[in-house]
Amino acid sequence: MTHARRLTLAHLWVAFAALAIAAVLGVWQMWARSPLPAPFLTAQAYFTSVTAHGVSMAYVLTTFMVMGFGYYVAETALGRPLPFPRLAWLGFVLGVIGSLMAAVTILTGNATVLFTFYPPLTGSPFFYIGLVLVVVGSWIWCGLMIVAMLEFKRANPGVPVPLAMFATVANAVMWLWTTVGVAAELLFQVIPAAFGWNESVDVGLSRTLFSWTLHAIVYFWLIPAYIAFYTMVPQAAGGRLYSDTMGRLTFILFLIYSLPVGMHHLFMDPQQSSAFKFLQMSFTALVAAPTLLTVFTISASMEIAGRLRGGRGYFGWIAALPWDRPMVLATGMAFFMLWFGGGGGLINMSFGMNAMVHNTSWVTAHFHLIFGGTVVIMYFAIAYAIWPTLTGRQPVSLRHQRLQLWLWFIGMMVMTLPWHYLGLQGQWRRVATFNYADPIIAGWGSWVIVSFAGGIILLASALLFVWNLLEFHRDRAVAATGLGPIYALAVHPPVRVPAALNGFALWNVLVLVLMIAAYGYPIAQFFIIDAPEAIVHRVNGRG
Repeated sequence: MTHARRLTLAHLWVAFAALAIAAVLGVWQMWARSPLPAPFLTAQAYFTSVTAHGVSMAYVLTTFMVMGFGYYVAETALGRPLPFPRLAWLGFVLGVIGSLMAAVTILTGNATVLFTFYPPLTGSPFFYIGLVLVVVGSWIWCGLMIVAMLEFKRANPGVPVPLAMFATVANAVMWLWTTVGVAAELLFQVIPAAFGWNESVDVGLSRTLFSWTLHAIVYFWLIPAYIAFYTMVPQAAGGRLYSDTMGRLTFILFLIYSLPVGMHHLFMDPQQSSAFKFLQMSFTALVAAPTLLTVFTISASMEIAGRLRGGRGYFGWIAALPWDRPMVLATGMAFFMLWFGGGGGLINMSFGMNAMVHNTSWVTAHFHLIFGGTVVIMYFAIAYAIWPTLTGRQPVSLRHQRLQLWLWFIGMMVMTLPWHYLGLQGQWRRVATFNYADPIIAGWGSWVIVSFAGGIILLASALLFVWNLLEFHRDRAVAATGLGPIYALAVHPPVRVPAALNGFALWNVLVLVLMIAAYGYPIAQFFIIDAPEAIVHRVNGRG
């Protein structure tokens, strides 16, 4: 790597520093909401903490992680130097300046507005300007990813773009489009109102513009985890990716389906018609398609790996997988949390059931399981996988990495499962404290303490994660020799399309949408044409 090493390290260290800060703040917030006496507790301190926690996790951690990992993929997957590295550093500097501006306004008590932009709640204009700078920095990253792919295609005519880069560019294209909503809201409504230039703000329009971005941002966070699922996990497990084409279809579907579905966050808003809400519910249901496609493809890839390692019978391949490897272990945990979190999401997308849980801890549990659980644990696995190539060193043992992943998984489950239960009991979110003297609320106390215990475990895991990464930079870390390829080969390589349909042209999108009609074919192919034993035989035959 020429430029990506320093760029990736700079971005990821900023991201994980934000994670450590957010973990401390999150634990204190659960302490504050519990029956146990918490220090420094005031309503102002609580909402300051919630805002700082949300901004650190949802904007700083994710944006810098996506950018840093994207630079790594651009050079390692394409095998080419990153174009315009000075622009990449400019994007990094803008993101850091913007993050510091937002942090200062939050810590001085001038932006206790949570991490969503919902007028009439308004903070300091410099809070919003700071976050705009973070977004502008990410736009530079988007442009560089597209340019890197185009340069590769010009230098390698007819050669498919590697899947990891294909997914990265799909994420960049999605991000450029979906940030238009929040950018319009901030630039034309929220920031002028914060400066006092507007006498009033159209709250309904503002919430609609924010929702344009609100759910698509989840896929912006999620796609690095899916890149790891498709391109890194099969290699770490010692197998092959079942189908490269299915991976490309997944990322195209995320690009298409993520654009319109954010409006389902407005189910309780009177400004939207019932017919429009029904349409949004239907659009949101479509997002399950790429998720289920991923579950099948990665499960098939893991079965191939398990059988290559000698697994027999219907389920013997599961035990044969190398669960001592952090990437494989994190994937198993991520899928388990995705099952719970995704199930909660199906409730949230249903208009009728959403009305019951919309403003309760159920939504908080769903969000933390998907993002804090599935996404962040894969961020950990990605960091453990690429840090040896970034530093030229590796730890003596993986034991601490496995311990950290187990702590994160256990802590997240202990924290969020009580939230699901309490949400069904009507426990509301976005409040600082509860009156446990009320006999109705008193029964919540023990469950909140359990969640608090889960938060303490998560804090221990976050701090251990930072310590594990620092181990790579210490003198006692051993040289990283004999590093193998990080990206998996595919049993079924990508399907070539005519040159006129290449890239992200409308025609290619239409072709890929039509491929959904053949959704059952690759599944039937796996079980009938390409039985796992036949795939193993063929892979072994290749040597």
